[in-house]
Formats: sequence, structure tokens, C-alpha cells
Amino acid sequence: MLGNGVVGILSESRYKWERRVPLTPSHCARLLNGGRGKTGVTRIIVQPSTKRIHHDALYEDVGCEISDDLSECGLILGIKQPKLEMILPDRAYAFFSHTHKAQIENMPLLDKILAERATLFDYELIDGDHGKRLLTFGKFAGRVAMIDLLRGLGQRYLNLGYSTPFLSLGASYMYSSLAAAKSAVISIGEEIATNGLPSGICPLVFVFTGSGKASHGAQEIFNLLPHTFVDPSRLPEAFGTKYISSGKKFQQAHKRDARMGFKTIGSAPTRHRRVACVLHARDHVQSAQASNRVFQVYGCIVMSQDMVEQKDPTKVFDKADYYAHPEQYRPIFHEKIAPYASVIGQ
Repeated sequence: MLGNGVVGILSESRYKWERRVPLTPSHCARLLNGGRGKTGVTRIIVQPSTKRIHHDALYEDVGCEISDDLSECGLILGIKQPKLEMILPDRAYAFFSHTHKAQIENMPLLDKILAERATLFDYELIDGDHGKRLLTFGKFAGRVAMIDLLRGLGQRYLNLGYSTPFLSLGASYMYSSLAAAKSAVISIGEEIATNGLPSGICPLVFVFTGSGKASHGAQEIFNLLPHTFVDPSRLPEAFGTKYISSGKKFQQAHKRDARMGFKTIGSAPTRHRRVACVLHARDHVQSAQASNRVFQVYGCIVMSQDMVEQKDPTKVFDKADYYAHPEQYRPIFHEKIAPYASVIGQ
């Protein structure tokens, strides 16, 4: 069946909010109109879906067939893991399988693929020259993750007895556009700047690991909140004592912010996270004393050197050496970063 020129598109069933598609109608039109001699595609069969971002009729308009039956397809495409019954013998599949790290919940899927002698192209494992991934997580992955994380924070803190502005944020799939989602986050940031966060959950520290596109996307959303970025090495100095509901502790914390030169940035996005004026620390102290509220969140970007260190104290961290000889390094993230983190994201 593989290479027979018939391509199938799965109806996503893993998550109720999954509306993405592996091929848009315009992609399908290019494949079908290019001719088999150029594209190798003669037919595209699309499983019907009432939640897909592109309606079935749009696929029909460009020449695709709508059918639940993909048995004629040699190559079947999806986004997330399909139901086990969709794995047919001797077919080729492409989707995010989340199996290459032996994720236990997906082992039945891998077993099914092996049993049916199917071929799996996992998007995460498609490499180009020099072993570099061709399909990587982009900024949208980070943006979506941060929006959903903020919504989840609101639910978590409500269960702990705290009302926060995050409660008004919807899940990412509820917004019609990125601009609409950002507008909602900006509104939350304005509420934090005006009314503050409960002292019992502060300081609220967001730790970002790495410098990839997903991390940058997450930071893009985070930057819409009133925030301060803290260097990893200063976490113990800054947050060794958590904020508590006494005005004295609030005053000490805010004075420490100003003394250490932390740069406070408003809710507008900025390219330079650590530049801008220190936001009137004295005003923050007075407000905190009066209301026992905190009017910003904190961010911290950590890299490999903040997560591990050489076992030999005479040697310095070297990323290439760490990747080649991880056994010569010991973890330090759990000691130097995690104790001060409220949220950890990629």
C-alpha cells in the first residue's frame, strides 16, 4: 500500500480541543493539481470532522474525498496519536506519536504499529543535514502552553482558596486569534498591576528552561504581564524568604528588588527584558503594606549551565562536553532553581 498515491487525513480524536490539520485545503490543492509525476499524489481522502479548523466542504472544493474509510490510503497523516483501530496493516503513518522516550501511556500504540508492520514517521524524529530536526516546536507551542498554564494556575489557586485574575482567562482553543488571546492576557496584566495578587501565593516565579522557539513563545505571553526578570544566580538572594503577609516582609522584599537593580517592566511586550526603569519601588512598598498584595510576577530564564555542574570542581561547564559526557556532571536544578519556582516551563 505504501506509495500507492492515495493519502489519508485523520480526524483528530485525542483531545477535544485539537482542531489542527496536517494538510490545509490549499496544500491538498497543490498536491492534487501538481500531477502524480511531480507530487506522487492521485487522491486525498479526508475523514469527516465537525471540529476541524478547515471545514469538510473546503477540502471537497479542491478535489478531496470525504470518507471515514481510509483503507485505500498508503500514507495516512495526522497531528496527535490516533485510536488504535486506525492503525492498518502495512500502511505508513505520520503524526506526533510521543513514543520515542518510551512514554508508558503510548506503548500500546507503538505495539500496535509494530504488530501491523506499519511504518511510522514521527514528526519529532525527522532530521535533516547534520542531525538537525526539520520539524520543531515553534513559538505557537509556547504561546498556547503559557495561556493554558495561566488558566490552570487560576484553577489551582482557586482550589487552594485564592481568587486571582487568572480565573478570567479562557483556554487557548477558545480564542479566535492570537490577538484575541493576547488581549485577554493583557487585561489580566492590567488587573494584576491595579489590584495585585494575594500575598499567600507570592512571589509568583515563572522559570523558563532553554532558549528555543517554544520558550520564546511562552515568554512572549509572559511579557504581557507586569513582571521582573531575575538572574538564576540571584534567586536565593531574592527569594530566600518567601513573601508573607506582614508589611515588614513586603517592604524588605521590594527594597531588595531596588537594591539589586532588578528591572521592572510593564505589561507591554518588549525586546529587552532586562532594560527599563526600575518601577517606583517605594510606591510598591506602600501599596503592599496597605493591601498585602503583590503587583507583579517574576521570570527567570535558565540554561544548561544552571541545571548541571561538573563533578570535578576544577572544571567549568561546557555544553558540548556535557552532551558528550553527561555522566561527568551532576544535577543542581533541584537545589538552585526548583525551590524558588512557582511554575516551570520550557
